[in-house]
Amino acid sequence: MTTTRTTTAPPVTLIGARLGADGPLSDVRIEDGLVTAVHPAGEAPRAAGERVDLDGRTLLPGLWDCHVHLVQWAGVRRRLDLSGARSARAAADAVGARAATLPAGEILVGYGFRDGLWPDTPGKDLLDAVAGDRPVLLIGADLHCAWLDSAALAAAGHGGHPTGVLRDETCMRAVAALTAVSAEVTDRWVREACAAAAARGVTGLIDFEYADNITDWTRRARATPPPLRVAASVWPPYLDAAVRRGLRTGQLLDTPAGRVEVGPLKVLGDGSLNTRTALCHDPYPGLEPGAPGSHGLAEVGPDELVALLRHASAHGITPAVHAIGDRANRTALDAFEAVRCPGRIEHGQLLAAEDVPRFAELDITLGVQPTHAVDDRDVADRHWSGRTHRAYAFAGLLRAGARLELGSDAPVAPLDPWLTIASAVERTDGSRPPWHPEQRITVAEALACSTRGRRLIRVGDPADLVVTDADPLRADPGTLRAMPVHATMLAGGWTHRSPS
Repeated sequence: MTTTRTTTAPPVTLIGARLGADGPLSDVRIEDGLVTAVHPAGEAPRAAGERVDLDGRTLLPGLWDCHVHLVQWAGVRRRLDLSGARSARAAADAVGARAATLPAGEILVGYGFRDGLWPDTPGKDLLDAVAGDRPVLLIGADLHCAWLDSAALAAAGHGGHPTGVLRDETCMRAVAALTAVSAEVTDRWVREACAAAAARGVTGLIDFEYADNITDWTRRARATPPPLRVAASVWPPYLDAAVRRGLRTGQLLDTPAGRVEVGPLKVLGDGSLNTRTALCHDPYPGLEPGAPGSHGLAEVGPDELVALLRHASAHGITPAVHAIGDRANRTALDAFEAVRCPGRIEHGQLLAAEDVPRFAELDITLGVQPTHAVDDRDVADRHWSGRTHRAYAFAGLLRAGARLELGSDAPVAPLDPWLTIASAVERTDGSRPPWHPEQRITVAEALACSTRGRRLIRVGDPADLVVTDADPLRADPGTLRAMPVHATMLAGGWTHRSPS
């Protein structure tokens, strides 16, 4: 496949940068999108191009968010925030108040509810009572649960559904259908979200949106090259089309700036903890072993998972398996062991102790979202009681040699790598004591897991860089969480610069 590229950014010399966290003051020369020279501070020779004095600010490899649902994140700011609702009744009351402000017939979309700790049960009747014939779609914080009223159920093809609560893939299909807007509007929202991510130091992301991401990102990048690199995932309904085109993970798509590549195949192995559909060895509290749903939900059986992994990997497409429960993670690891192919497991939140070393043994990358450990601690304490010492076990995984890549799972958590890093380091949002502090990792480890393993800036590296006003290794927790980003650079070109 041919890939056209625009001309590279003009050369630039960065003067007086602290080279890496707690690193030496240095001058860095950038040409043709690459780091071409590193000198002790003050010793860079005069050369063509811009000279930018960084005045001792810290220069780091660009940050990646390795798990994003970008269209959902781009649209979330336009939705009713239900993250503070403490009951189904409270959420319904908030819907009623918002419905009164909207034009007749317009769909009301809310997001962020967590019903795992609610004292009452969501149901369509609650929403029907406050919304009338207005379609209402409420999306759970984990994206694996959606609560709809009767009008929205009918519009999504689920008229007559007994409860109005859809889970896992059925939920994702309904959300995709009911939140669809024109490609023009979606792409504008995505551009805004990408610009905001670049302002936080992001130079790349893996987009796991439930969509035909290859088609969508080719269209977007041809119209306006994104200010970051994108790995566009492939979902099973689009796998055969990708195979017929000869697409392979890591291959650049035919876009002007060469910033979009084929990502991994996304396979759902189970559900989520908040919806009690994460597939676990032990039953959920209050449910008898063997009862329907008592252990969670297997979205794909072991034999089918092996077949999917074998088919994708045989054609050069790396599988990425969503697995949250300990049984789902074991099933995924067993499948990778059977196929012996490169791959990823996304989330890996709940693990059996004997499976922790297998990630390194099988050379499987684990994409984790540290902010979930902060947000889900109460749900985990209730629904995974007595086992949380092996939940979100980042330190234990690193000690066992696992390769971790950090992400947000936006919109489940904000697309902000510094919030992600701080959550991994602190295991708290600052308002409560750390949750299982023995699983905290260091700032240096969190940075390495946020830069796809790039700990240093070396000659020959792509000039994907971020400049911070504070040194992450010296920052207090509050500063780390809200890290001031001075500038971001992609392939030697500025994608964000602070006015100060």
